[in-house]
Amino acid sequence: MQRMGMVIGLDAERIAEYKALHADVWPEVLDRLKRSHIHNYSIFLREPENLLFGYWEYGGTDFSADMQAIADDPGTQRWWSVCSPCQRPLATRAPGEHWAMMEHVFHLP
Repeated sequence: MQRMGMVIGLDAERIAEYKALHADVWPEVLDRLKRSHIHNYSIFLREPENLLFGYWEYGGTDFSADMQAIADDPGTQRWWSVCSPCQRPLATRAPGEHWAMMEHVFHLP
């Protein structure tokens, strides 16, 4: 299993909308994540900086293929179309990233 963290900004005027969306994530989105071996997925909000920190555990064997399956999923694409306008990607993210991936530096088992 691989633990992964990522960060992105959140538009201050859309915090309530973003929270409401994530209080009731669409079942097809959750199903696609599970089928792509994503587990223990959590998103945290830090105000007043309006940063979202995402954490998940990946238990598959082909991360690229699983991420592509998520990206190709029509339900996920619709979900992103309503969530992405709320988000503010970091200017320092790597090319091709929406959420900026973070380096894992510590874990207490």
